[in-house]
Amino acid sequence: MKTAYPLVLAILLLAAAPQMALAQSGAESANTVTTSLQGLHDITAGNILQTAEMLDDEMYMYQPTDEVRSAGQILAHIAGAQFLFCSVAADEENPSGENFEETATAKSDIVAALQSGFDYCGTVYDAMTDDHGAEMRNLFGMEMAASAVLAFNSAHNYEHYGNLVTYMRMNDLVPPSSQ
Repeated sequence: MKTAYPLVLAILLLAAAPQMALAQSGAESANTVTTSLQGLHDITAGNILQTAEMLDDEMYMYQPTDEVRSAGQILAHIAGAQFLFCSVAADEENPSGENFEETATAKSDIVAALQSGFDYCGTVYDAMTDDHGAEMRNLFGMEMAASAVLAFNSAHNYEHYGNLVTYMRMNDLVPPSSQ
């Protein structure tokens, strides 16, 4: 009978292995919402940074009409928005507080501001969990989950990337998302 114990133990361990694997994968995927939101944000950030880097100084000044922002102003606005949205999601003070549309007018300054804003959001995503993402925040007087604030940021990024795509197409440039 004593020789049967190792065999029974081996059978039990083999039977438990799939459940242990599922438990481990469940722990790793416990932040599926946050991970998905970060993936979306990374796509928007990549397209916007590529746009900022590919446009020349003339395109930074391009403004189809006097009533809309120039390409550079849109990019600077996006940079500032990263700090705004991600600090609200993290429930912390805006670490920048800078109005990049007024302070960052040169291409190099705008690209640096964008990179800094996207990096800051990266640290917020790194610290965010789905549980923290369910905590309520106040954005523009609206109560919403922290994860919804992050989703709003990505929607805002896409809104303005769409503006930039139109500007690029009007100037015979192929946007990064279409290359």
